[in-house]
Amino acid sequence: MPEQIVGRILRLAGYGVYQSEFDESASTATLWVRQLGSDSSYTCSGCGIGVRSYRSVRERPVRDLPWGTWKVWLIVEVHRVDCSRCGVKTERLEFLEGKHPYTRRFSEAVARDCEDAAASRVASKWGLSAQTVRRIDKRALQAWSQRRKRRPLRLMGVDEVFWKKGQCLTIVSDLELGEPIWAGPERKQETLDRFFAEKLPPRRRRSVLAVCVDMWEPFLLSLRKHLPGAAIIFDKFHVMKHVNEAVDETRRAEFFRHKGVLRAVVRGKRWLFLTRWRNLTRRKRGQLNEVFALNRRLFKAYFLKEQIERLWTYTYEGAARRFFEEWVESIKWQRLPAFKKLIGTLTRHLDGILSHCHHKVPFGVVEAINGNIRAMIRRGRGYRDHEYLILKVQKSTAQGRLAKAA
Repeated sequence: MPEQIVGRILRLAGYGVYQSEFDESASTATLWVRQLGSDSSYTCSGCGIGVRSYRSVRERPVRDLPWGTWKVWLIVEVHRVDCSRCGVKTERLEFLEGKHPYTRRFSEAVARDCEDAAASRVASKWGLSAQTVRRIDKRALQAWSQRRKRRPLRLMGVDEVFWKKGQCLTIVSDLELGEPIWAGPERKQETLDRFFAEKLPPRRRRSVLAVCVDMWEPFLLSLRKHLPGAAIIFDKFHVMKHVNEAVDETRRAEFFRHKGVLRAVVRGKRWLFLTRWRNLTRRKRGQLNEVFALNRRLFKAYFLKEQIERLWTYTYEGAARRFFEEWVESIKWQRLPAFKKLIGTLTRHLDGILSHCHHKVPFGVVEAINGNIRAMIRRGRGYRDHEYLILKVQKSTAQGRLAKAA
């Protein structure tokens, strides 16, 4: 094939093909490429200025996009330029992906495939190793993240998700955008301290108005240290988790306290006790009513769980505090030891629970972000690099938001 036609197919501005070789048995095309013109200028990789003189030249093989079933390799002339500012440097070629053995458009095509398929499948398609594909995808995601417009962090979420066997990740999220912004291994105060040191310098911390977090004391110590002016709001789902544990403990105690008919009726109904009344079908409500008719303590425990949900409907802190005091008073003379233990936990953290009256944090967003992370982990069959995981979730969330807006 004439070199002029091959050059038109490559579409490399300022470069031409001066030699080509085609291997029919291996379906491989090798093309030798160099700059056109005698008065060529070379770009310094250090400062980016144009340089006309060079010290040496060498040939560098890089992989380009395939032509159908043909694998294409380019043999590119790369110069060592003599820059007046930086000294001797390798020239910068815009169509190459740094020092990697492939062109920029090749890596962009691989990264696009990674949006819809696992790295192992993309690696099989392009004839690369899975590790190489992950590196290409991560660099593309980092470049995409750097191009994004930076927004001030106002509503912050802190939670943890299971990452791999025996380990969890601390996830910090932007609740306004609905996406994670940082992840760190383990669930310690030092982990959250690392987030503030790496991702949120002091000048950006002033914009944080509220933080949604669970009742984990190491997280609270770090937040009070780095964000003294931000309101700490305890996540509703974590508070209700403690309430559900009290209901379940009461159910177990009543199950083992009684025998005969009541034990048979209570058996196998744990999830009914943990489900909200409005989410139950008529048949399941009938099953619970059968239990309540036989045991008044279980009815009281379930009723108290349903009643405490009203705490998050108030917008005035005084009214919410008065409701909580009345709820506590209603338990005082009940024989429910699990709920009396629960009262101590809620009372110690009451200020953080009632902070939602001043800052309407979207509690569901925190759980939705965790769900997206778990789904990405399942899709990728696990991740070893948590930074790569967060970038994948950010890109997926941003694309979903754009698709919804369109």
